[in-house]
Amino acid sequence: MRLHQSAIIPLCLILSVSGCQSSRNWLSQNGPHEPERAIAYDASEFAETDNREIPNSGLSAKLATPNRIRGDRTDFSVANHESRSVGSAKMATLMIDGQAYKVQLVPEETVGNIQPVSAKTGNSPTLLPLPAAEDHAVESTPVKLVDISFAEPEQRELDLVSTLSMVGGQHPVIGFAQWRVQEAYAQLDQAEVLWLPSLQAGFSYHRHDGNYQSSNGQIVDVNRNSFQLGMGEGATGAGTTPRPGVVAQFHMADAYFQPEIAQKNAWARGHAANATQNKQLLNVALAYIELLNAEQDHRILEQSRDRTRDLSKITSDFAASGQGLQADADRMATELSLLNSRISEVNEQADIASARLAQTLSIDAGQRIVPRDPMVVPIELITTEYEKGTLISTGLMNRPELKEAQNLVSAACDQYKRQKYAPLVPSVMLGMSAGGFGGGLGNTTDDFSGRYDFDALMMWEVRNLGLGEKAARRETQARVEQAKFQKVRLLDQVAAEVNEAHSQVTHRRNRMSITKEAIASAQNSYERNVRRIRDGQGLPIEALQSLRALEDASRAYLKAVTEYNEAQFRLQWALGWPVVAPAAL
Repeated sequence: MRLHQSAIIPLCLILSVSGCQSSRNWLSQNGPHEPERAIAYDASEFAETDNREIPNSGLSAKLATPNRIRGDRTDFSVANHESRSVGSAKMATLMIDGQAYKVQLVPEETVGNIQPVSAKTGNSPTLLPLPAAEDHAVESTPVKLVDISFAEPEQRELDLVSTLSMVGGQHPVIGFAQWRVQEAYAQLDQAEVLWLPSLQAGFSYHRHDGNYQSSNGQIVDVNRNSFQLGMGEGATGAGTTPRPGVVAQFHMADAYFQPEIAQKNAWARGHAANATQNKQLLNVALAYIELLNAEQDHRILEQSRDRTRDLSKITSDFAASGQGLQADADRMATELSLLNSRISEVNEQADIASARLAQTLSIDAGQRIVPRDPMVVPIELITTEYEKGTLISTGLMNRPELKEAQNLVSAACDQYKRQKYAPLVPSVMLGMSAGGFGGGLGNTTDDFSGRYDFDALMMWEVRNLGLGEKAARRETQARVEQAKFQKVRLLDQVAAEVNEAHSQVTHRRNRMSITKEAIASAQNSYERNVRRIRDGQGLPIEALQSLRALEDASRAYLKAVTEYNEAQFRLQWALGWPVVAPAAL
């Protein structure tokens, strides 16, 4: 039986891949064949189905067991341990990663007639037609069956300066504090106009039917009505207007002391807003430093992983050639896996730090913030040349929390004075009404003409026979003492924060010098071990300890620099963010 040339190439490729010895002998006598090889392609490019196709081979593989997908790239080796016919279909064994699968060989004409179907149906993926036949070996080209793409999260680049400049009134914490200041100044404006009169305008109608007692005590039966229009309402009969058109009613103690109290409360709110902004600047700086530390730590671990991967390969080669132990190769593989775990942990920390920075800036948390600064370097805000006493004095003078406490103490003292002098000064009521007034008997309203009233009252009050006054003075005096002790507590707290931050800056500067020297010695140790291995004087596993020491020293130096920068910003915050040097203050 003679085979057409177009049918020899697919059959040749199928049989050469299957590895049947008799087929190889036949092909060596009747036509070219492709040598047995491993076919490598991306495992993620396959739809999740039990049907597989070997690219450009004319072979449709129906796997007898579920597909095993692994990360990165997977090598598929095809071998044949048996080739037999079942009915009219030929069967073979497909080896993938050491696991055997039963496959069914499909003729070329059947492959070409298969129509593409959707991967969602769970059927076979699209089968492509065979390439044109040539006189030499047929090349196998991987075919991408499924294209799965994932959208990268939106990124936003920021540096330290731009990050700090974003702290402003749009942030909810700072905006809330600033509007509390506006509220306090509105209360101050209200206190300053407490003595000014209010205006009331409108009209009133009064109707009386039945008995009425006159001023001489006589009871009379009278039906009457009255109507008032203009500045003031409620006048009936011969009495004055109960609701004057222009009225000023206040306690003179409030008119004098309340503006002072409200002003000092407003000043306290202003200093509190400054303290809130300073604290938010510190939070933003620390969040950015945390993010930059995570990114730098990730780069250190990546460098360590590259070195460990190289050592792991050399160790495996030594073990394969009999110059080293397989246990050493396993140890290096374990170390590489642990490094990947540490990298994953650092990636988690970077994502969390990005979310925290977005929260402190009140921006879209869906954006991945990427530091624009290339690496972590020491930041010098306050040098350690200044003595602690000088720095503490600067903090006590600049911290807005202390200024807030001082104003609260002063406001409490004014409140006490108000209660102390309240029984000695009167309450004042001034009223004036002007408008039209008329009335008459029954339903008759006549004699409508102008009416003018003026009232002035002054009254002294001693609450609850003097016991209420005493209790009010005791209450306000207690508030004064509370405000004083709160101020003392803040004085101690500021001094402690300056002292602590100064100590951190001093000792962490020393740690930077020590860990920097450790990096140099660890680098020398690692390079010497690598040279010994290249010269054939040692085993690769001997460089593992120096490699770990280099990684630990690099991370220790990074931690020292990061914590030093954090201490610098904490000291700057503890000093009240002074604009000029502490010595000049």
